[in-house]
This record gives sequence, C-alpha cells and structure tokens, in this order.
Amino acid sequence: MSEIYYDKDADLSIIQGKKVAVIGYGSQGHAHAQNLRDSGVEVVIGLKDGSKSKAKAEEAGFTVLSTAEASAWADVIVILAPDQVQRHLFAADVLPNLAAGKALVFGHGFNIRFGYIEAPEGIDVVMVAPKGPGHTVRREYEAGRGVPVIVAVEKDASGAAWPLTLSYAKAIGGLRAAGIKTTFTEETETDLFGEQAVLCGGASQLIQYGFEVLTEAGYQPQVAYFEVLHELKLIVDLMWEGGIAKQRWSVSDTAEYGDYVSGPRVIDAHVKENMKAVLADIQNGAFAERFIQDQDAGAPEFLALRKKGEEHPIEATGRELRKLFAWNASADDDYIDGEAAR
Repeated sequence: MSEIYYDKDADLSIIQGKKVAVIGYGSQGHAHAQNLRDSGVEVVIGLKDGSKSKAKAEEAGFTVLSTAEASAWADVIVILAPDQVQRHLFAADVLPNLAAGKALVFGHGFNIRFGYIEAPEGIDVVMVAPKGPGHTVRREYEAGRGVPVIVAVEKDASGAAWPLTLSYAKAIGGLRAAGIKTTFTEETETDLFGEQAVLCGGASQLIQYGFEVLTEAGYQPQVAYFEVLHELKLIVDLMWEGGIAKQRWSVSDTAEYGDYVSGPRVIDAHVKENMKAVLADIQNGAFAERFIQDQDAGAPEFLALRKKGEEHPIEATGRELRKLFAWNASADDDYIDGEAAR
C-alpha cells in the first residue's frame, strides 16, 4: 500500500528557514524556483557561465550566481540540470562547496541510482519529482492547485531529511495534490522504462510502423497520418481522463471490438518479452552506461538516431498537414515545426 502525503503532513516553515539554490533554470528549474519563492522561500539560481537561461531568470527577478557560488551560499541545493551534465557539474562546482548539514534535492534519480554522483558523509540526499512538465507545475500552483509528486530519501544524514523533503514538496505545490513515497531506484527504473517502452519509444515506433504499413499498401500518406498519429491525441486524452475503460466506452463498437481482437495480434507476448529485456538493461545499468558513454563522446549515436527519426516520411507529411490546423499552434517559443532550436 502506497504511503501518500498531503499539505497537512508537511511543515512549510522548514524550507522557509533554508537558503535554497536551484541549479538550472529550464522546464523544471523555473517552476521549482518560482513556486518556492511564492511560498516564502529564499531562492537563488545557479547557472554555468554563458547560460542562455540567465536572462530569463534575471527577468523573473532572481539573483543568478555561478553554480559554485550558489552551492556555497545555500543550505539546500536543488540539482535540475540534464542527467548527462549533472555529474560534471556536481564534481566541479557542488562537491567542493558541500558541508555537513546541507541537503541535495534531485528531480530525477538517474545519477544517484547509477552511482554517477555520490554525496559525501553528512549530506542529506532526497528527491521531489513532479509528475508533469515544469510549465504545468507552475500553472497549477498559480491556480491554487498542484501537480502530484513522488518523494524519496536516499540518505538521511541529518535525521530530518523526511520533514525537509515534505516541506519542499509542499512549497512547490505538490502536496496540494499528493506526494507518493518511493525510492530513488523505483523512480529511476520505472521512469526510464515508461519512456522507452511505452510513452516515447513504444508509441513513436508503433506510429511509424503503422504509417509505413498503410503507405506501403498504397494508401495516401495524408490519410495514413490522420489515422495513426493525429487521432492518437483523442484516444490518449480519453485514457488520461478515465483510463482505458473510458476510451473503450467512448469509441464506436467497431473500434472497441477491433481493440480487443486486433490489439493483441500487434502487441503480442513477444512485445512483453522485449519490454522485459528493456527493463533488464535499465536495472543492470547497461542503458545508463550506453547513454553516458555516448554523451561523453559527443553524442554521435544520439545525434544520428535523432537525424534518422526527423527524416522519417511521416514528419514531412505532418508538417504540411499541421498548417491546416489553425488551432494547433506550438506552445513552445523555441520550437519551429520540423526544426527544434537546439
């Protein structure tokens, strides 16, 4: 049975009594920092020299320091930089500025779970991971609501790591919804598996194969796009609202019957076995090692795979069709359809 926490279970004054440095001002960083500040917490932003995020953080009214300066100043250091960057940033700027009694907060367990970051003795190591993107975390907080969080304590050096964790979770609005107790291991392994097997890898590959099957059979690519990609949002929204059962209740009887008889033909027992192999590679560290080694080498495999995906025929078809959808404007200022500003 899950342990679940709410606002009543946390003392906001704990985090209000700490100096907090948020390292990184991207999707999660900006949301954590602004929600903390609005909850009465003293916050500075730590960024590397030349960071493009500096202007955004200063425009929002934050003091921006170097990562090392922010780490030296803070009682609580929140590491929200990308996974592949964290261990370098930690070794160079955070570790030399740690002292007994300080706390490290993570938004994802990757570097702790796989041993890329090891905190010295006397340091609390905790996690508060919102189950939603940063802009949603911020928007829901401003609306008086919250995005659920999962919370964990890896090292309780002070004996007070749990109260600090829950106080932090309350300050960013998470406990307005719920805080679910987990571990760094459970969060990391399930998060990576969900991304790879279902949410990103699984869904993307299924869509591409569906498009290929239809177009190779002679159907128009525009029609194929509608049937295997465009309408997917309608189905996912129904699942999000009420589970798979609501999706099946909402669609036609023909679609529901096809779900039952054809779904298992496509996603059969072999797929489940392949998923188990993906999970095994996550659990034994093989995926993490492959990712980090590639990133350290300049990401040749990553960039080649990205290029291959962007060149799939479904992307060109989609770019043209989306021009017909006046309501389908991108919510991201730094993304041009078909060309991300990376």
